[in-house]
Amino acid sequence: MTEAGKPRAHLRYDERPEDDTPVHTTGLPATPQRDRNIPARAWIEAPAALVHLGDDIGGDEAQYKRRIGRWLLWRSGPATGADARYLAVDADDLSRMFTFRLFADGTGGGEGPDGVRYERFRTWKESLRDSG
Repeated sequence: MTEAGKPRAHLRYDERPEDDTPVHTTGLPATPQRDRNIPARAWIEAPAALVHLGDDIGGDEAQYKRRIGRWLLWRSGPATGADARYLAVDADDLSRMFTFRLFADGTGGGEGPDGVRYERFRTWKESLRDSG
């Protein structure tokens, strides 16, 4: 909420200002942030895999998206139209993580925590949700 008690504006992901205020794992919000982006450099406990998530695809610094159950979801690259990579980090074990690569043509793939390889981003996210 703003100071006047009005809801914050919902901005497109590429229009949101970066908020690089340092944040611990427990401080990462559960829901998507529609008014700002939280870059990987702001996460105090960020694993190296996250910091370098988009290095090989020309992606920008990873941005925090939301929690899915115990998983912290990050993305390097745009939401559509170009290569991107998502990383899900287990908030209870930061060494446990899974990636999903999304290509510009809409195809993609990645292994979920259940050991299954997914080609649809939605079903990959569902595997995160369902992994307990």
